[in-house]
Amino acid sequence: MPHLMFLQILFGFSILATAIPKPNAERVINKGLSNEDHYINTQHNPAYDHDVFLGEEAKTFDQLTPEESTRRLGIIVDKIDNDKDGYVTQEELKDWIMYTHQRYIRDDVERQWKSHNPDGKDKISWKEYSVMVYGDIDDYEKERQDKSDDDSFSYLHMQKRDRRRWAAADLDGDDALTKEEFTSFLHAEQVDHMKDVIVLETMEDIDKDQDGKISLIEYIGDLYRGTEDEDEPEWVKNEKEQFSLYRDKDGDGFLNTDEVKTWIIPADFDHAEAESRHLIYEADTDADHKLTKDEILEKYDIFVGSQATDFGEALTRHDEF
Repeated sequence: MPHLMFLQILFGFSILATAIPKPNAERVINKGLSNEDHYINTQHNPAYDHDVFLGEEAKTFDQLTPEESTRRLGIIVDKIDNDKDGYVTQEELKDWIMYTHQRYIRDDVERQWKSHNPDGKDKISWKEYSVMVYGDIDDYEKERQDKSDDDSFSYLHMQKRDRRRWAAADLDGDDALTKEEFTSFLHAEQVDHMKDVIVLETMEDIDKDQDGKISLIEYIGDLYRGTEDEDEPEWVKNEKEQFSLYRDKDGDGFLNTDEVKTWIIPADFDHAEAESRHLIYEADTDADHKLTKDEILEKYDIFVGSQATDFGEALTRHDEF
């Protein structure tokens, strides 16, 4: 039986994330920018900002002293200021966010492609992928997991979800993925033809009674599990209002597939644009709608944060700093 930690180490987390539901106070598809939740219990999550602004460098910055973190941020600011006029505009900040995002996608796909395709072939077949990841799930284990009625991690469920994603990403229907198709499999939020799969996965995560729709109880249960003697938090009341007033378009007390899609994949919403506006708002002390280097460095914790006092051995990438 494969061990979850072993699979994470061997293949990287991105593939596992396609099949492991993560309760989330905001399921709107923002995973293209960060694996962090944008909001936690309706409170803005600073780690999301750090992830979006820094990309893979976020983990490194978490280990830096405030002084070193500020110094490196200054180097990044000089890169963001494309026209070298001394100001970072919202458009320049948006471009940087998209750059870090695309760099993460490229690096992640390259790493996983090499891991799953050691022979460097043009395509990876489902059989090859499945054997590599799930090869020792035997018939007995499948039967045991089929009969399980708890919420524990299920490799069989994971395999089925990966199989469905694989089929959706396989545009030519040959049951093998090119590198481009494999990118869609790993990062389904990036391409339109994969979004219905994301909606279906969300429905399965929340729809506990499997009746094809999401009740208010299921919706709240995905976010919060309190005890009988515990006062309901204000943010839960707000989420109930969101469900009734905005999510449940037809007012029948449930979210159907179309309503879930409208919720998690809002039309014409640009996450990079929204995040760049947010960062400008947080750091723009003179309200001129652009940022000086000093304004950014003054609010370095918003952009990069810093949690450790001894970074020593933790530095992993030196080429840019």
